[in-house]
Amino acid sequence: MPPGGGGPMKDCEYSQISTHSSSPMESPHKKKKIAARRKWEVFPGRNKFFCNGRIMMARQTGVFYLTLVLILVTSGLFFAFDCPYLAVKITPAIPVVGGILFFFVMGTLLRTSFSDPGVLPRATPDEAADLERQIDIANGTSSGGYRPPPRTKEVIINGQTVKLKYCFTCKIFRPPRASHCSLCDNCVERFDHHCPWVGNCVGKRNYRFFYMFILSLSFLTVFIFAFVITHVILRSQQAGFLNALKDSPASVLEAVVCFFSVWSIVGLSGFHTYLISSNQTTNEDIKGSWSNKRGKENYNPYSYGNIFTNCCVALCGPISPSLIDRRGYIQPDTPQPAAPSNGMAAYGATQSQSDMAAATPLLQSEPSLTSDELHLPGKPGLGTPCASLTLGPPTPPSSMPNLAAEAALTDILPLKDEHMGHQFLTPDEAPSPPTMLAGSPLAHSRTMHVLGLASQDSLHEDSVRGLVKLSSV
Repeated sequence: MPPGGGGPMKDCEYSQISTHSSSPMESPHKKKKIAARRKWEVFPGRNKFFCNGRIMMARQTGVFYLTLVLILVTSGLFFAFDCPYLAVKITPAIPVVGGILFFFVMGTLLRTSFSDPGVLPRATPDEAADLERQIDIANGTSSGGYRPPPRTKEVIINGQTVKLKYCFTCKIFRPPRASHCSLCDNCVERFDHHCPWVGNCVGKRNYRFFYMFILSLSFLTVFIFAFVITHVILRSQQAGFLNALKDSPASVLEAVVCFFSVWSIVGLSGFHTYLISSNQTTNEDIKGSWSNKRGKENYNPYSYGNIFTNCCVALCGPISPSLIDRRGYIQPDTPQPAAPSNGMAAYGATQSQSDMAAATPLLQSEPSLTSDELHLPGKPGLGTPCASLTLGPPTPPSSMPNLAAEAALTDILPLKDEHMGHQFLTPDEAPSPPTMLAGSPLAHSRTMHVLGLASQDSLHEDSVRGLVKLSSV
């Protein structure tokens, strides 16, 4: 204790305990703390997440950024160079209507790109194993041998037989109208297509926003193109056509961008209007899965037979919740106790005193002492376990050290414990020879037990013989 200090518990500090310590008294039941992680961090699909899982996109987002640049640049030039002139010459409503269309386009684009399109969760290992057993039973191959390649189930929807295909990646039978996207590596419910322009799949949960995006973008493109041409015509009436182009070069750039994009955007809007009116998806239309005529064999079982009803269901129906719960927490595994650290390097591993007492219940009440490894003077240490030293006054030096050592060691009885690998020693009356005490360094400490007096007589003779041989080395 430092001078002037208080009790032993004063000014104590807690120091960090190394997990790689070799101390035998280290507790083997330390538990590791596992930080809670969210499901989006270990999501198996090829997606990117932002804002702690709130934003979900495909990994290939280069074309999406191109879409943003085209919309922002074209609209920005229109509001900066054309709208001031048109608001004065025609009406101030032009920039107002253009602003409304612009914000609606950006809102629906971001809503389509940043949302879950309807990804289906993959089967857990237990669910996949149970499904495999069901397939084996259905195919008559319960031994796990050959399985027929086509894994399908058939369900009836509005009188039409629909096949459910098995997804080998997600380990599930895909529900009707679902398909696996090869780019995002996910099964998407009511899969329409993967659109690189929005940087996401288009499915059940974001199809209406995609349709409103391309429809509003068609109106915005036509609106900008029409009023840019109007602006150039009005300027050309005053200063000529070439001078009008020189005075407003931004209008030329806007007209070129809108002219080459309006055809594809308007055509895409018309195509999806047809799909919505017939309650089909792009995937189904390309494959030719259904016919619009009700009387044919492959009629569309999902159509309500009314254009207005189909449009209301697609655009005004409720939005189903996300099934993947990407912001939910992963349930951590049960913490495992840390592996016990290594004890003594020499003579094997050393167990704690409580474990030794449990292994030798008859000696639990006996005192335990700590001994040092002994070396003979002038010779290297022996490869045998150390003997316990008693806490008594040392024997005075003798003129005949070898004889004194033989007389003093006659009462020390080494005994090997079958269970713990430790030495049982004689009681405290046995003196310690000075020749063995001199120069003995502190070595690895080990727990030793003392034998009772009743065990001395039976092993006295053998121990004397062994120690005489030891002292003569």
